[in-house]
Amino acid sequence: MKCVEIFTDGACSGNPGKGGWGAVLRYAGHERELCGGEADTTNNRMELTAVIAALSALKEPCRVRLTSDSRYVTDAVTKKWVYNWKENGWRKADKKPALNSDLWEQLLPLLDKHEVEFVWVKGHDGHPENERCDRLAVAYYKAL
Repeated sequence: MKCVEIFTDGACSGNPGKGGWGAVLRYAGHERELCGGEADTTNNRMELTAVIAALSALKEPCRVRLTSDSRYVTDAVTKKWVYNWKENGWRKADKKPALNSDLWEQLLPLLDKHEVEFVWVKGHDGHPENERCDRLAVAYYKAL
C-alpha cells in the first residue's frame, strides 16, 4: 500500500462568506496541489471539503498521514464523534443536529477506503505546508 502525506486547510472571508480550501498531496518525491471554494460557505465546510477532495484524488487505497489545523475535522474522526452522529441520525450528544452531514457522508466512505492517520497542527503558526494550503485557499476565495 502506498504511503501518502496530505496537508489541508480551509479559509473563509466571513463565516459564512466566500470560502476556499487548499490541499497538498505528497508521494515518492512528487507533489500535487488542489484548491477550490464556494461563494457562500463556512470555514468548517471548507476544512471538510479539502479533506474530501484530497482523499478523492487518490486512485487506489493508500496509507495516509493527513495534517490539518481543524480540530473540527481531526477530533470528529479521531474521537469517533462523527460515527456517533451518524448512528444517532446525524444528531449530536446534546440532540442538536450535527452540521455538515452531507460532507461527513462523503468523507466516511473515503475513511473506509484508505488507512488515514489524522494529525492536528496549530494554524497560522509557521507550519510550511499548512501555510501553503492556507495561501491556496485564500487565493481561491479572493478570485471568486
